[in-house]
Amino acid sequence: MWFIQKFIVRKHERGLLFKDGDFIKFLAPGIHRFYAIKRRYAVERFDLSNAAFEHRLIDYLVEAERTEVDRLFHVVETHADEVALVYLNERAAAALGPAERKLYWKGVVKVRIERFDLSEGIALDARLTKRLVNGRDAKVLAVVDKAVYARIVPDGHAGLLTVDGELTDTLAAGLHAYWNVAHAVGVELVDLRIKALEVQGQEILTKDKVALRINVTATYQYLDVAKAVRAVKDPLDQLYKEIQFGLRAAVGTRKLDALLEDKTAIDRDIAEHLGKRFADIGISVISVGVKDIILPGDMKELLGKVVEAEKAAQANVIRRREETNATRSLLNTAKVMESNGVALRLKELETLEKVTENVGSLSVVGGLEGLLTGLVNIKS
Repeated sequence: MWFIQKFIVRKHERGLLFKDGDFIKFLAPGIHRFYAIKRRYAVERFDLSNAAFEHRLIDYLVEAERTEVDRLFHVVETHADEVALVYLNERAAAALGPAERKLYWKGVVKVRIERFDLSEGIALDARLTKRLVNGRDAKVLAVVDKAVYARIVPDGHAGLLTVDGELTDTLAAGLHAYWNVAHAVGVELVDLRIKALEVQGQEILTKDKVALRINVTATYQYLDVAKAVRAVKDPLDQLYKEIQFGLRAAVGTRKLDALLEDKTAIDRDIAEHLGKRFADIGISVISVGVKDIILPGDMKELLGKVVEAEKAAQANVIRRREETNATRSLLNTAKVMESNGVALRLKELETLEKVTENVGSLSVVGGLEGLLTGLVNIKS
């Protein structure tokens, strides 16, 4: 008995014919009949509108059926240092990394291949970046999500580009995109603006063994970010520790009275301690200032008494000085009146004026001379 198997491949399709599981050939559109005596035929159909050809036998077909493959497919193969972008009807559809192979059906969909040599650099140019990356949030198209790394560096910042863990470049503000298929790419953002570092609650003993709690503020700015991160694992942590060291050296070598008399001496010593060593690693320490010097409770009370005693002593000195000046002035006035009758008379008239300022009525007996030399009778 004859047994015939019939298969139909439509115009928008292509077929792969298998006999007993082995690939036989590609089938063009049409009706195909095969005599199946002790054999079993099968056909796998593919819609050409889906241009990407995914099949377990791709490598076999390329090697064993190369002529037919070149006639039916766009064969995309990349070298070890190459990336390929596949466009279907001018839309980016896929990215192939180094040493990859993919087949696309010819016919219905327009296929275009764009190749990039990674040995010439992994950065995407502005044209390609604009096509593959949303410039507002650095979101990469889904079809190249794993192949492209993109990052926005904000204004006032720098980006440290690392490739396979090695710092390779410092990026200016803007959108940056890189191929991320053959290398591990990353960008770390660093703020270039002037910033403040607070060093709070440092407990330090003065030279005369008084425990102080001091708060310090430092302002700094990166001058060479790459130099800083290469020289020190954590530049900010290093700056914090060096401020602590400088503060202990400045306070521990001075007595409390000296610190209270010249608080800026601490600022100068810390700034001198930090200045050159951080300038050498690309960080500028702009200013250092002591915000607070907090004394122990009993020391506050004692200093309050000292200040009170000092102010009382100053007040006594001022009072004695003024009394001495007043006595000296009276003595000088007496000497003048002793030798000058007119001055004496003027002083007498001045005294009379002061006496009579608040008098309601005044009775004078014996004339002006009697008023000045005799008994004065005042009735109010």
